[in-house]
Amino acid sequence: MPDPDALPSYLDPRHLGSWGVYLQQVERVTPYLGGLSRWAETLRRPKRALIVDVPIALDDGTIAHFEGYRVQHNTSRGPGKGGVRFHRDVTLSEVMALAAWMSVKNAAVKLPFGGAKGGVRVDPRGLSRAELERLTRRYASEIAILIGPTKDIPAPDVNTDEQVMAWMMDTYSMHEGATVTGVVTGKPIPVGGSLGRRDATGRGVFVVAAAAAARIGIALPGAAIAIQGFGNVGGGAARLFAAAGCRVVAVQDHGGTVHREAGIDVAALAAHVAAAGSVRGFPGATAIDDPARFWSVPCDILVPAALERQIGAANAGAIRARMIVEGANGPTTPEADDILRDRDVLVVPDVIANAGGVTVSYFEWVQDFSSFFWTEDEINARLARILTDAFDAIWQVATERRITLRTAAFVVACTRILQARELRGLYP
Repeated sequence: MPDPDALPSYLDPRHLGSWGVYLQQVERVTPYLGGLSRWAETLRRPKRALIVDVPIALDDGTIAHFEGYRVQHNTSRGPGKGGVRFHRDVTLSEVMALAAWMSVKNAAVKLPFGGAKGGVRVDPRGLSRAELERLTRRYASEIAILIGPTKDIPAPDVNTDEQVMAWMMDTYSMHEGATVTGVVTGKPIPVGGSLGRRDATGRGVFVVAAAAAARIGIALPGAAIAIQGFGNVGGGAARLFAAAGCRVVAVQDHGGTVHREAGIDVAALAAHVAAAGSVRGFPGATAIDDPARFWSVPCDILVPAALERQIGAANAGAIRARMIVEGANGPTTPEADDILRDRDVLVVPDVIANAGGVTVSYFEWVQDFSSFFWTEDEINARLARILTDAFDAIWQVATERRITLRTAAFVVACTRILQARELRGLYP
């Protein structure tokens, strides 16, 4: 890896959080790339990074400005693909890392996409619905120079949903003078969305967890599951784990942590969260006042399904799980990876574990192009097959090379990315 002092400041791994984590992951995989390692610097540099000003008129007549981003990390294998998040802590370096992980994720499951990501630094809870629409449309118009159904296809992420995607699609379509449903995925069904998309990421977490559990001898019926995050990903996964006979023993979200050794009633918890906005105060479980104690709850499978860098050197040693399945993007630091490896805790990395969402986004994109839509059973079956095949291939590489699943996933994905880069060559 180049001397950090010789890099542009935005590529310096020492102070860039998630981007620094990604760069360390690339450093770890480079020795396994053989002759393709001559192209490894490609992985360390985003192809394009756009920063935009997003001014909107608030309901009280004042003007507010927000900073937005769209990053295309790599497009050697196809158009950029990745979500858009609205969050008060969004930064360029975070979006760069998320875009890079999308490159790896799409290659790991053999989807014909590169990696991209977007975001706006805003707390959407402080906006009215009308203000949120104005923010979305202005952001979409500002990044319209980069996106398109054959260039870069956004999707929902943290604090964005089907409605936000509908506004983005409509804004882009107004610029084009025609309805362009394929410019985004994760849309509502009436405007070209796909069945199965809403639950796809959580379903993918469950499918990959089941495949990994079978490899290490965890029987799902009766298995104890702890989940951080109870939104679209964590909540969806919890429902499927419960349906398979697992005990969801602990759940943590932004508002609190609840625990019940015999298993939490997932449907009742979902109803409580819908009404109260958090798991806090759920009467069907015991509250854990110290959030740090969540990580030491005994369980078979731990699912971090919230934000990045939740498992680090400070708490990795306290984890009492046999397996971690990463529902979030980048929840585990490299230092924590090493601790967990030494403790024989299997970590199923994000780039395969949470790839269900982008896989069904791919299905939606294909259906929009053909104007022919599949049944939900067809979608779920194809999703399970793609993720299971991808996991099996990564497991085989990990076993043969005696490396972790994360390194194996990066070996598989980065080899595919750099093969495409080498075959395409450099222009001019």
